[in-house]
Amino acid sequence: MAHARSLLFAAYWAAWTTLFLAPLAVFLLSGSPERPIRRATRLWARGILAGLRHIVGLRYVEEGRQHLPAKPCLIVANHQSTWETLAFLVLVPDVAIVAKRELLAIPVVGWFLRRSPMIVIDRGNGTQALRTMIDEGRAAVAAGRSVLIFPEGTRGDIDAPLRFKRGVELLYGRLGLPVVPVALNSGLFWPGGMATRAGTVVVSYLTAVAPGLTAAEFLRGTEGAIDRELDRWRPIGRDGLGAKAA
Repeated sequence: MAHARSLLFAAYWAAWTTLFLAPLAVFLLSGSPERPIRRATRLWARGILAGLRHIVGLRYVEEGRQHLPAKPCLIVANHQSTWETLAFLVLVPDVAIVAKRELLAIPVVGWFLRRSPMIVIDRGNGTQALRTMIDEGRAAVAAGRSVLIFPEGTRGDIDAPLRFKRGVELLYGRLGLPVVPVALNSGLFWPGGMATRAGTVVVSYLTAVAPGLTAAEFLRGTEGAIDRELDRWRPIGRDGLGAKAA
């Protein structure tokens, strides 16, 4: 049954995305207006989440949303699935997501993502990627938008210790913003491709980390907070408890 639902969801994804070919053509003819494209991108993401809910039975809940400040902040989240890449377009409207260039290769979706509030970087060019991330991050903040980064660089397994790649500490230092760590368990339900399972993704917003810390303090506080929160869903946490005892 789960396999059949995954296949049905894959068909739904393709059909729903195809519907956006007409708006894409209109936007091209009208000079690619920024705000309408962003609204269309959020509509597409809402449709995908609706498909997951109704076809697969995959829902989500948010915890600790009060930790998100009203003003721009840096959101640092673990990365386990495609789910969070699109869900944050809905959860935090107009957030500027630091994303890898490979996402732009997705038909139709890539065109919208390129023109939505995303900071697209080429991970193969480290120096230029850092410069792009910092410069466009500053521009996003100046426009009143928060910045979201998945500092693992690629999807990680929930059982593996969290490890940030170099760059997030530089972004933290240059932006000078409070940081909201976010822990997600999406990999339990959508680990890769279109293989999806029913359940509830938990998006846990943790206590904000203040600006102005040293790079080591920032990494220790942010990485540690997310990693400890992930123990809620690990079969056996490194404290000997984990999800089964919670």
